Amino acid sequence: MAVTRSTDGETRRLIMSAMLTSRPVTVAELAEKVGITPAGVRRHLDKLLAEGLAELAEADTAGPATRGRPAKYYQLTRDGRERNGHGYDELALAAFAEVEALGGRDAVKNLARKRAEKVLGDVAGEGDVDKRTHDVAAAFAAHGYAANADNVGSSLQLCQRHCPIHAVAAEYPEICEAEHDLIAELVGAAVSPLALIANGDGVCTAHISRADGTASNAQAGGTHKERSGDDD
Repeated sequence: MAVTRSTDGETRRLIMSAMLTSRPVTVAELAEKVGITPAGVRRHLDKLLAEGLAELAEADTAGPATRGRPAKYYQLTRDGRERNGHGYDELALAAFAEVEALGGRDAVKNLARKRAEKVLGDVAGEGDVDKRTHDVAAAFAAHGYAANADNVGSSLQLCQRHCPIHAVAAEYPEICEAEHDLIAELVGAAVSPLALIANGDGVCTAHISRADGTASNAQAGGTHKERSGDDD
């Protein structure tokens, strides 16, 4: 029985990992990714749904059209994403709090900028806007952000389906602002944040214009709520 529980636990982790790094997915897609039967996937999904770690999601309209009854799509909830976190939220929050105590918000901004540069330090900023945006997405993905870049009409969208320090970013919006500023510098185009996990959204989403320009984070100011007096 111990072996069965261990195997079940590993399969569960694989399923949650696949859901973390993907758009909303179907049972069939998860079965293919994880390498088990659809019935096995459903059994694990039922448990994740019951525990509040997964939920039904809207269909991925970017995917191919299918005939017959529409398939159900699933995604992780915020609690589900947190189970896949890197476990350093508390440490990072303590570090930012200490920096703020010693140097104020200007010191927080400097630390946020240095952190963004560390995450995106390998992005060369070469090629056109499309290539640079995909390079940025790859850098974020390598640091656990489950990021990807997609074409949306005449523009691009950068999506991050996981944020390793979203709880810290909820307290210190300078973290998101520093990332968006650096992204704009690297891709050479305007970046407009549309949604933030730190605000309770399911995905961090930023619109990137293909026209040359500079970053405008005015929308981020309206999107990123101050948390000092808000309830979770």
